[in-house]
Amino acid sequence: MTFTVSDDARSASRRTDVARRRQQVLTRRAAAVPTTAPARRGRPSPRPASARPVSPRPVSPRPESPRVSDRRAPRRKLAVPAMPRVSLRPTPPPGATASMGPASQPTLAYYLIVSFVIMLTMIGLVMVLSASSITSFHGGNSPWRFFTKQAMWAGLGAVAAVVAYRVPYQKWRAWTGPFMVLASGAMVLPFVPGLGRSVNSAQAWVTVGPVSFQPSEVLKVAVLMRCADLLSRELEREPTKRPPFKPVLQVLAVSAVLCLAQGDLGAVAVFGAIGLTVAFIAGVSYRPLVLTVGVVSLVFALFVFSSSRRAMRWTAFFDLEGNKEHYGYQVWQSVLSIANGGPSGVGIGAGTGKWGYVPLAHTDFIFAIVAEELGIIGALAVIGGFIVLTVAGIQVALAARD
Repeated sequence: MTFTVSDDARSASRRTDVARRRQQVLTRRAAAVPTTAPARRGRPSPRPASARPVSPRPVSPRPESPRVSDRRAPRRKLAVPAMPRVSLRPTPPPGATASMGPASQPTLAYYLIVSFVIMLTMIGLVMVLSASSITSFHGGNSPWRFFTKQAMWAGLGAVAAVVAYRVPYQKWRAWTGPFMVLASGAMVLPFVPGLGRSVNSAQAWVTVGPVSFQPSEVLKVAVLMRCADLLSRELEREPTKRPPFKPVLQVLAVSAVLCLAQGDLGAVAVFGAIGLTVAFIAGVSYRPLVLTVGVVSLVFALFVFSSSRRAMRWTAFFDLEGNKEHYGYQVWQSVLSIANGGPSGVGIGAGTGKWGYVPLAHTDFIFAIVAEELGIIGALAVIGGFIVLTVAGIQVALAARD
């Protein structure tokens, strides 16, 4: 008998065999898994659990591990110190007051001012002696005449400088008003008969015995102190605003009128420079300063051209060679002396311009003698000394407490 098996029966039989074999594999794997963890390599296997004594151990709650974000230490806030305010004013020592005397530690500007004042004074005394000795001797006087006067004023200036340094400048503020009145009244002295003296058509000199001086020199110091005091008071009244220029302008107007009455046009220009410089350092607005310069320049031009002599003196430099025998004589001789000096000069005392060629060689035109005897190098050194002195003075003014 022959039996025939269908394809479906064969497939079912194969699936049954596969399932039986899979079950056998899983059973063998389950039987092969040990009940305890395998021992590590190189170490003896631990004793079975039944052989180890069991001792009760208190179970303490395991602390919960913090999160990663909690493990970070709290950030420490760094205290950033506030930036100090930059100021040009010096910090007074502890316990210092505004009425104290000079600082215990002078600044660099102090040493610059003292050094260059002494240097320029010494150079000035030597050049005054060199420029005036010959003309003074030919005039029948002592060749030391002008040098002695200049040395006397230098000594008085040194005493005044020490007093001004030792006395706090705040104490001078109460005297600026009376000092201004006295200096303005002294401008009348050149018109008093027996006291006044006219030099170069300017009634600006006072002669008392052997001593002669210009009251406008005293007025310059008074104007400087008065302008500084007025601007300081305005800043104290309204610290957040720029000081007005009107009080300074009033002081300058009074000084200019007094100088014009004497016919001293050069002093007017000096007073204008003093007032404008003090106002600029104090922080006055630029607009009134520029407007004042324009108006003063116009008035100055009208005053100059109102006289033919003054107009010719101011315009002679346009044709210096053509006016070298008259209105341009002083300037022409000064140019010749400067050119004669060259780079290094002819030496102190060896100049020829002071032999009567350069008028007023020991006063207004002494720079020509300096350039001739010390050369361009010496002349530039003198100019540089005045520049350093000016810069150091401005630094001191900016560093003042008021």
